[in-house]
Amino acid sequence: MPFVDNWATCDQLSPKCFKKHRAELLEYIEKWLEDSHPYTVRFGIGMLMQHFLEEDFEPRFLDWVAGVQSEAYYVNMMIAWYFATALTKQYDAALPYIENRSLALWTHNKTIQKAIESYRISNEQKAYLRTLKTKAFP
Repeated sequence: MPFVDNWATCDQLSPKCFKKHRAELLEYIEKWLEDSHPYTVRFGIGMLMQHFLEEDFEPRFLDWVAGVQSEAYYVNMMIAWYFATALTKQYDAALPYIENRSLALWTHNKTIQKAIESYRISNEQKAYLRTLKTKAFP
């Protein structure tokens, strides 16, 4: 991972063996999320998004991603993408992170934008999410 230096390469990496070894993968994801290299962090979030938003979902994974603090654009974009995808697959679990403004302001608004662009979010959900966009947090 330390040799990955762009988002395109980072997002293409998805070894098939990860599907068969999810328990072991989680151990690595936790470490990747704490790494100082932005593309390692992005990769960890991407693996959570790809492998742990459906049958193996646990609400604590939302906490892991919400806990990532970064100034790196491509990390924050992946956080937004993760939460937008979480809203499509685990709406009730992910929504409080938006309602409680648990993400950085830019990431919060980008999450809402990406979720609203999704065809997997109902019109009612989109309308509600629009009310949660903000220019500044209180």
